[in-house]
Amino acid sequence: MDNPDTLSNTRITIVGLGLMGGSLALALRGRCRSLWAVDPDPETQRLALEQKIVERISGDPAPILPETELIILAAPVRVILHLISQLPEIHPGNPVVLDLGSTKTQICQAYQCLPERFDPIGGHPMCGKETSGLAQAEADLFRGAPFALTPLERTSPRARSLSAQVVEAVGARAIWLDPATHDRWTAAASHMPYLLSIALSLATPPEAAPLIGPGFKSVSRLAGSSTVMMGDILNTNRENVLSALSLFRAQLEQLELNLRQGDEAGLMAGLIRGQQARQHLLAAQAEGGAR
Repeated sequence: MDNPDTLSNTRITIVGLGLMGGSLALALRGRCRSLWAVDPDPETQRLALEQKIVERISGDPAPILPETELIILAAPVRVILHLISQLPEIHPGNPVVLDLGSTKTQICQAYQCLPERFDPIGGHPMCGKETSGLAQAEADLFRGAPFALTPLERTSPRARSLSAQVVEAVGARAIWLDPATHDRWTAAASHMPYLLSIALSLATPPEAAPLIGPGFKSVSRLAGSSTVMMGDILNTNRENVLSALSLFRAQLEQLELNLRQGDEAGLMAGLIRGQQARQHLLAAQAEGGAR
């Protein structure tokens, strides 16, 4: 008899078919028993059916979620928090619930309030683009990317297995973390780059536009991200982001001091330390990916 807890025997509903949810749907097509979706946007619904991204889609979760065995919440963090609060009224069974939210502490706290029949686990794929919407979705978006999984004490072996199978099916690599560690690390590795991109864009004078080249474009790229999504992320990880900003400011102030004092040796030492730190970080990331 087939194992009912394998991905191929699981009915999945993705709630939110934007860039991340749509890319996940494209990557999961043909790998599960059924693939459905919930999204309130009529144009997204039309595109999803027209391109056969999912087999069934609704703007209302009530007709679809009760028949679902694995619910994947792919929406901005505060929308996910609202959806979690609605689940007990919508789903009468014992589904696995996985989310793709960019911060994990508040989401996992909300999971604790679900009735015991729910089987939740946090998730966060470390990939994406500065553009959004289903039209921008890519089946290979997750390939080779880290995919954080943050189980709760109540998370069952079934939920751990199904979420790990999802990660493997989309070509990502699972990294198992507790929610607090995840949020501390992403504040530096993910949320800070966005704020630096915003600050650079604001600090660059308009008259410099004719000389903008690939350096500015690459460093400022994230400033094009959804402000609603990023506002949710920053406000639900406020303390960790503030700590990361403080550490960054200390490094920037030291470089500024070197320049102000004409300390060429100190400036060069700082540049070399930064170059070496980047090399070490990328080497450690590559080593983790090879495991």
